[in-house]
Amino acid sequence: MLTCLRVSNLAIIDELEVELGPGLNVVTGETGAGKSILITALQLVMGAKSRPELVRTGADEAVIEALFELGPDPELRARLEAAELSAGDELVIRRVVQAEGRSRAYVNGRLATATQLGVLAAGLTDISSQHQHHTLVDPKTHLDFLDAYARLLDQRARIAGAHAKLAEAAAELDALQRRFRERADREDLLRFQVDEIDALGLRDGEDRELEEERERLRHAERLARAAGGAEEALYAQDGSLSEMLGRIAGEVREAAEIDASLAPYAERLEEALAQIEDTAKELGHYARDVSLEPERLGEVEDRLDRLHRLQRKYGGDVAAILEHRATAAEELASLEQHEDRVAEAESKQKAALAEATKVARELSQKRKAASKALGERIGEELASLGMGGARVVVELAPLEVKGGLEVDGARLSATGIDRAEFLIAPNKGEPARPLAKVASGGELSRAMLAIKRTLAGLGPAGTYVFDEVDTGVGGAVAEVIGRKLGDVAEHHQVICITHLAQIAVYGQTHFRVAKKVVGDRTCSEIVRLDEAERLEEIARMVGGVKITARTRAAAAELLEQARR
Repeated sequence: MLTCLRVSNLAIIDELEVELGPGLNVVTGETGAGKSILITALQLVMGAKSRPELVRTGADEAVIEALFELGPDPELRARLEAAELSAGDELVIRRVVQAEGRSRAYVNGRLATATQLGVLAAGLTDISSQHQHHTLVDPKTHLDFLDAYARLLDQRARIAGAHAKLAEAAAELDALQRRFRERADREDLLRFQVDEIDALGLRDGEDRELEEERERLRHAERLARAAGGAEEALYAQDGSLSEMLGRIAGEVREAAEIDASLAPYAERLEEALAQIEDTAKELGHYARDVSLEPERLGEVEDRLDRLHRLQRKYGGDVAAILEHRATAAEELASLEQHEDRVAEAESKQKAALAEATKVARELSQKRKAASKALGERIGEELASLGMGGARVVVELAPLEVKGGLEVDGARLSATGIDRAEFLIAPNKGEPARPLAKVASGGELSRAMLAIKRTLAGLGPAGTYVFDEVDTGVGGAVAEVIGRKLGDVAEHHQVICITHLAQIAVYGQTHFRVAKKVVGDRTCSEIVRLDEAERLEEIARMVGGVKITARTRAAAAELLEQARR
């Protein structure tokens, strides 16, 4: 619902702010007072193309701001969420049109292009005036309204689910068939990789062990010399470190017999001597075990070379190579069972197609039955609006095949196999044509009113705007239009710009637009009327410039009849 509209420097509007109410809001005023500028402002809010001549003379820019109270419309909320626009229960749209020709749009403070604005704001406001922002003029919406009218939303959910399952099964089958065509080459590659890794007989961590062994073999002579020399210096030669340390330890032990406080030092020296002797012996064993083995060095280097080639192909270490081998073996086993999986996927796809076909056919039949009834119902509404010769056809046709899934020569989609379009013949004997091609603005607005009256309780509760709905009518027909606008306003917020008192009296909120001169400039203002002001405005619409007691009485009677 549109709760507030603020406009500055747009055409002859200097500054105005309108706080709209729920239900039917009527806007009246003399011809040329600026009522149509409100439509222009709303169109700009909805993403219409801006024009620099819309900016008030002498101003740098025009600014239009609209505050919407959001209902439960899931599609709108999904669009806002996808655009990462945190809306809560309110949405603010701001459109700035500069005199130099550029324009900017903001949605909840976030900058947006006019195209993005049009997508995000779709469904907030439906304007029946010129051929802009007509939700019902867009054939893409007609199937939704037909299904809602015929209470087919559960079946719509069923076909959407069946289509999703079919699409999933078809995608799985297509992927398997592609893999099947590539299977031979893939199997050869995987089998070669598994055999190549198995031929080396790798152990996890073997690469590190081999590199350590290679270093020992490469420097065996140096290692033996270092270990043997250490044994000699520590223990084996005359005057070795252990010999000198043994003598020192003995002397300290003898001294400890005189002074017991030296005993701990003697013990430590004896322990160090024991450790040095043990270490020397182990170094001797190491030196005697180290040997030059050119053959073994060659074997190690050859294995490391083969291992490094596999590392470059399959991973950074032995663990990665073994992991690749396990993955390749698993895929190879899967490919060897591929024919069974293809047959299973074909069976699954066939069953899903059968189910989707069944649901789509049932839904199509119910749509065909409902389309005639919906056309007749809208035609009855048009007759009551003074278009008795008008005929409405809800045309149902198969979706054009453009590749993909197909049922009975029609493309199968998430909404079924049908497309719908509302066609209208405004006058008897004329062929029915798309709503967007109805020439008369008044006829189009009344056609919109008839459709919206028929579908009043269906679809998201956005704001409906009617302009020119009273063109070419008067008297009883105008009163009927007023009543039907009131009926629609029970389910949607409605804004109606009208010249007829018989329509204006049905408004729950009444605004008057008037021109005034401030200084040497003409500007337009909009005022929300109280009960007394409303009576005067209705009287003006009934009697013209001169308001008399009789016209006031007539206005009061019209208001009373509307309340009843």
